[in-house]
Amino acid sequence: MTRRRKPRPAQSAFNPDRANPAKFITEVLIDPETGKPSQLLPAEKAFLDHAFKTGADGRLLYPEQVFAAPKKSGKTGFAALYTLTMCLLFGGQFAEAYCCANDYEQSVGRVHQAVRRIVKSSPELRGITRILSDKIEFPLSGTTIAALASDYASAAGSNPTLSVFDELWAYTSERARRLWDEMVCPPTRKFAARLTVTYAGFEGESMLLEELYKRGISQPQIGPDLYAGDGHLMYWSQTPIAPSHSQERLEQMRRS
Repeated sequence: MTRRRKPRPAQSAFNPDRANPAKFITEVLIDPETGKPSQLLPAEKAFLDHAFKTGADGRLLYPEQVFAAPKKSGKTGFAALYTLTMCLLFGGQFAEAYCCANDYEQSVGRVHQAVRRIVKSSPELRGITRILSDKIEFPLSGTTIAALASDYASAAGSNPTLSVFDELWAYTSERARRLWDEMVCPPTRKFAARLTVTYAGFEGESMLLEELYKRGISQPQIGPDLYAGDGHLMYWSQTPIAPSHSQERLEQMRRS
């Protein structure tokens, strides 16, 4: 009689690439728009070089992270790639990621939709994933990536490995501020982060974003438009970074 093999945890297949998140993204995660391996911009690679660094205690050096760039820089797609990387390489058993909707979204925000599309497009993920209307599950590891409405009450009791806030300029209500406060990184997880992807917005529009920017810009600069220190990693650029930002496109945006 042959002995049945125990199924391996879903993450074990990816652990060899744990030291190189960019390699995992470009070799495993498929771009749903092209059907080809995902590509990273130089600014995104530089950000990832620091995003998962740990201290002597094994905890993330920078649990508060911000990636801010002009419109149409692919920030939502980058947040989706980051979410899958955190959950599958670093989250361990029973990782929880939450894609938070802002004041202008209802429940399932754009980052969660982008994660769903990447999972459906990536052969190495499809077979180990269960996709529900507001949740993506990896049953073998107990990992979940959930959409979270802009309602702080719905976040109570969560234990997030990662919480993602998309377009923080649109978090303007007291309800949104309370959601932000509720999704603070828990001390019980060594690998836990709060990621914000956004463009700058307007002064006086979101006090939350202004506070985050001022904290980030006060840290030492470690690269072009990249700042790190005091548990905070921030990329903040007003310079176009995407190939789609041609001079013709920029002039068109200015006219509009």
